[in-house]
Amino acid sequence: MEKNSVKAFMEYSVERFTKRVIYKKGETTAFVLNFLPGQQLPTHKHPGTEVYLYVVTGTGTIIIDGAETEVAEADLIHVSSEEEMAFKNIGSESVSLYVVLSEIPSKLYAKNV
Repeated sequence: MEKNSVKAFMEYSVERFTKRVIYKKGETTAFVLNFLPGQQLPTHKHPGTEVYLYVVTGTGTIIIDGAETEVAEADLIHVSSEEEMAFKNIGSESVSLYVVLSEIPSKLYAKNV
């Protein structure tokens, strides 16, 4: 068993959003994405994997295949491998998203940024 706290991975940078990997086990990766107000995650896909996002804190906009949806603390989002996604922190507070990838499409997805 391993026990961690999401709060320990909530690290923010004024230069850009941060990604802090919590677990990398087999084909599954779990990490936290952290955004200061105005920061965003560029549009991208996760080929061959399912993506599950949990909004730990804050509010923002998730863009799936060009359609914008506002999300807030405690929302849970599923994004399929075929969908193109992006995220923007549109609020005045920090946002942290807990993310699980069911399969790592590339080793680049399992690194801190």
